[in-house]
Amino acid sequence: MKYLYFALAASLLATAPATAQVTDTTRTAPPATDENFDDFGDAGTGGTSYNTQKVLYITPTKLISVGYEAQLPYTLTSTGPLPANTAPAVETRVNSARGLRLAFNAPVVSRNDFIFNVGLTYWNTGLDLANAERSPYFAQLKDGLRTTGVNTTIFNPFDNKHFLILQFNLDANGNYRGFNEVKSEHFTYSGTAIYGWKPNDNLQWGVGLSRTYRAGQLLYIPVLLYNRTFSPQWGCEIVFPARAEIRRNFGTNALLKFGYELEGNTYYLGKIGADEVYLRRGELKPRLSYERQLIGFVWVSAQAGLRYNYRNDAFRNQDVTGERESTLGSEPALFKNKLTNPLYFNLSLNLVSP
Repeated sequence: MKYLYFALAASLLATAPATAQVTDTTRTAPPATDENFDDFGDAGTGGTSYNTQKVLYITPTKLISVGYEAQLPYTLTSTGPLPANTAPAVETRVNSARGLRLAFNAPVVSRNDFIFNVGLTYWNTGLDLANAERSPYFAQLKDGLRTTGVNTTIFNPFDNKHFLILQFNLDANGNYRGFNEVKSEHFTYSGTAIYGWKPNDNLQWGVGLSRTYRAGQLLYIPVLLYNRTFSPQWGCEIVFPARAEIRRNFGTNALLKFGYELEGNTYYLGKIGADEVYLRRGELKPRLSYERQLIGFVWVSAQAGLRYNYRNDAFRNQDVTGERESTLGSEPALFKNKLTNPLYFNLSLNLVSP
């Protein structure tokens, strides 16, 4: 069963029409994540009674993205295993956190009144710890963290002003080194539904509900979609609270964006002693991004910002349980961690849609 989702996604992608169009993500990979609603191509050229999923001058859609992200060194301090009162705090320097980020998106169905997209993502974060032997928790991190995901997105316009977006993500998150090590404990499921309005080609907005792990643990939260082009030079692209960016266009072949993205998930790290260990990791990334056309449909994207630690503790369960700790008012952690906040950089080469 653990390979069923990947085999299904591969078979769907193999049947996708080679000439179909699709559209964007500002996620330099998902996921995944999480909520990427610009990820489709035009619904068609002849359908004038249905609205499309894009506004003018919006960031081009990435059909294929090959990227690399690196964080500068930072310090990780961990206390555990808890609740032992005598558990010492140990510290290690993370010399680097870096890795490959891949994304592929393709349409399965592309009509005036219905678009169905399938995507694959792979994010690898290799961790170079200076003193992994100081803690059994550090030893679980030295193999790095990985996310392999399958996502599907439906864009269903009802007429020339109203639309519905549905998105589903299945991600395998953990310190596995090969797909043969993936187990059911690695999987998380996310989804979003948005009902929206598009009064004109410069404005698209909607409201909805999301089941998400972006903050590092399972949350059910309201979502606001707001894409607006104020002029040929200025606009914004927002899926709040996941991400928000102000866009400055330089013609049609270059743009600069400033904003933030919330990334995260729950990662299965295996066992430490008798305990199953799940890292709940959430990161807030204020960032500046520059994207430019190189030639034809090939674009380059460069990103720089701060990786701010929002949540990074390890628990015995993947999701929040009913167990509470009266003194802290929250579920007790197995390992409580503190991270300093380094700068990070991301560079990617992308094939975008027409």
